Amino acid sequence: MQRVNLAEKLATFADHWHPRVVAELNGQQVKVVKLLGEFTWHHHEVEDELFLVVSGQLRMEFRERVVVLGPGELIVVPRGVEHRPVAERECEVVLFEPATTVNTGNASDDARTRRELAKI
Repeated sequence: MQRVNLAEKLATFADHWHPRVVAELNGQQVKVVKLLGEFTWHHHEVEDELFLVVSGQLRMEFRERVVVLGPGELIVVPRGVEHRPVAERECEVVLFEPATTVNTGNASDDARTRRELAKI
């Protein structure tokens, strides 16, 4: 049982779209990630995803609408829902999802796919 300081963890890396694991519980992982630009359109067959914005602004695009999130706001993307995260400027996000979740979901051939995540 250790304290996790999100700002300290986020300060340990500078790259984008590469989540790092900061905690695990009940088969779930808490991840931190920096986002910049547009991600790949994708969905997850069996996992829901939670995105919590720490800093910046995240635009979560869905085929039928867009949700804009600022610091302290979160969204849960249900399994099977196609989505694309977009950050016009760097955005820091906490993700909460099952440990088996592949970041690019059904678009797993994307160059941004991360199957093995570092624990920091």
